[in-house]
Amino acid sequence: MPKTIRNVYDEAVSFENLLLAHKKARCGKREKKKVILVELLLEQELLQLEKELQNCTYKHGGYTTFKIYQPKERIIMASEYIDRIVHQWYVHHFIKPYFVPQFINTSYACIEGRGMHKVSKDLQLAMKQAKNKWSNYYIVKMDISKYFYNIDKRILWNILKKKIKDKKLLWLTRVILLSTEGMLGLPLGNYTSQMFANIYLNELDQFAKHILKCKHYYRYMDDIVILCENKERAKNILNDISIFLGGNLKLTLNSKTSIFKNIQGVNFCGYKINEYRLKIRHTSKIRMKRKLKSYTKLLGEGKIKIPDIQRSIAGWLGYVKHADSHDLRNSMFYIEG
Repeated sequence: MPKTIRNVYDEAVSFENLLLAHKKARCGKREKKKVILVELLLEQELLQLEKELQNCTYKHGGYTTFKIYQPKERIIMASEYIDRIVHQWYVHHFIKPYFVPQFINTSYACIEGRGMHKVSKDLQLAMKQAKNKWSNYYIVKMDISKYFYNIDKRILWNILKKKIKDKKLLWLTRVILLSTEGMLGLPLGNYTSQMFANIYLNELDQFAKHILKCKHYYRYMDDIVILCENKERAKNILNDISIFLGGNLKLTLNSKTSIFKNIQGVNFCGYKINEYRLKIRHTSKIRMKRKLKSYTKLLGEGKIKIPDIQRSIAGWLGYVKHADSHDLRNSMFYIEG
């Protein structure tokens, strides 16, 4: 894998590649009005987009902003559909082949073949190994304060341009970064934001692995767990990481960050994990029970359709099946097996 990205942009700009990006961007959204409007004139839209990308005249559109309240209140900024096509194309051709291979193997967010379930299982295995090796050990659980809102675009730009030497690709990267006002924060909801956020914290990953020599280090986006042989080592690592974050990435750890004994287990990626059990967190159970109650009302009012309910339940079952949840699934849905 080359250390820098050069002379790749023009070759990647093609109608066929943009069509593939469109097919990925529309997944699960084919009934949305904006997707339908683009598909009515799809060839014309993609040919125009191809021309704009080739000539460096493409301009990122605006955002639709709304709030979500689960699992916590957050502001989501949804791009125009044509911009989502560009995001898909950008990530597929430039981020995945050139940046992702440099990530450590215990970074799990937005990486094919990894994800929440794998990190949970891998962490549990590491906890078993730590138990066998050290008997009693300590867990450092870190959470970065308002991560997406505090990413410094200038720092991110400097990280990106160390690797990107293609002038047109640098131009498009700048267009995407400056699609929102100010130099602080990335829009939650953009595919590119997720990948940029991973690239940003890869700086910390490399520091933790290669400078601090953290053997048992696990990160899912801005949630981090480190297993340490004793409390002193845990305190030193936490202090060093806090200094690195502030000095290099202008980030701070929030009040949820803590050090505790292994006997307590750890809440991570929606699961309560210890060496022997992987359980569903109580808050997740409560949220699903509330959803099920609300679905009956919404269905009666015509505000939701049965396929939407089925997708929601299927998604939740896909999450809980990885845990010790047989009794829970039976009590809520009467599912055998």
